[in-house]
Amino acid sequence: MADKRDYYEVLDVDRSATEKDLKNAFRRLARKYHPDRSEEPDAEEKFKEIQEAYAVLSDAEKRAHYDRFGHDGPAGNPFAGFSSGGFNINLEDLLGGDFFSGFFGGGRGRTRERKGSDILVRHSIEMATVITGSEESIELDLPAECETCSGSGAKDGSTTKCTNCQGQGRVRVRQQIGPFVNEVIQDCRDCGGSGSIIESPCADCSGRGHRIEAKTIRFNVPPGAEHGTRLRLRGQGQPADRGQGSHGDLLIEIEVLTHPWFERNGSDLIMSLPLGYPDLVLGTKVTIDHIDGKKLDIVIPAKSSAGHTIEIKKRGLPHMRRSGRGDVVVLLKLHVPDKISKADKKQLESMKSILNPDDQVQRILDDAAERRANE
Repeated sequence: MADKRDYYEVLDVDRSATEKDLKNAFRRLARKYHPDRSEEPDAEEKFKEIQEAYAVLSDAEKRAHYDRFGHDGPAGNPFAGFSSGGFNINLEDLLGGDFFSGFFGGGRGRTRERKGSDILVRHSIEMATVITGSEESIELDLPAECETCSGSGAKDGSTTKCTNCQGQGRVRVRQQIGPFVNEVIQDCRDCGGSGSIIESPCADCSGRGHRIEAKTIRFNVPPGAEHGTRLRLRGQGQPADRGQGSHGDLLIEIEVLTHPWFERNGSDLIMSLPLGYPDLVLGTKVTIDHIDGKKLDIVIPAKSSAGHTIEIKKRGLPHMRRSGRGDVVVLLKLHVPDKISKADKKQLESMKSILNPDDQVQRILDDAAERRANE
């Protein structure tokens, strides 16, 4: 059995590890590699390996035997001489019922409130809306409790008690996960967790307890809202099945539309500004309409170069989680005309000696030094 890893190595503990150390290591690794949760490609094999290592090292007799003989044992059997057959460790006791509630439907003896599903919709806004925030409204077709059966799903509201769960809606189930045994509470499959059986479904909702209705939903978009921000409207989602429980929530995901010239980086707004060579050399001022409804003055100092940036403080978007606004960052670019006249070309030729650097190599070195100094 030379291919088997050392059990202490599997659990990543020292050979002097205490019972508490072993349990903590198992919890950590089991949560990471449980096949129903992990996305690791070899999660199932790793989980089995972790189970086996913990089952041996957590048992004083098995651990002493392993420490003395290793995997092979005195007769080539790693469990030779052990009086107990197999492993019978309750995973819920080790990992807690909350761990299993995600894929078994609840822990031992726990009850949970029945709740309808959440509903996700997307809503688009202009980038200018992010400046001040706004009150928005959308028309949606959403599930609503059936008025005919008051959400019960049954004609005249008549149901009978489920015999499988005795009207409790929940049943106790034993789960076998490898060598481990776990006991959990699940929704009853016969009645879907409601505790009752519908004999005559409501004709208006086909026994679902809810129907689709057109609704106008109003909500507030906060200043500084980011693309992907989700607003939660509690209790406006799907009703619980057959009216037994609370409504789910309505989630509205904000989509901030792109702007013609601004790009967003958090609360900062970034734009490119193409300029002719004279404006870069002599300096100039450019005024544009800003998304906050005011004018934005961009002052370009003399002797500017393409690639330089200008920051205009506190004219960006509002910060979503604190006061104040971000900045506007302007990237200067050199505009090269697509066509030039013969006269203009002749004039540019005559200015070459003035516009071009005397020593091109030295200019490259100077630019590199300036760039490093600004980093």
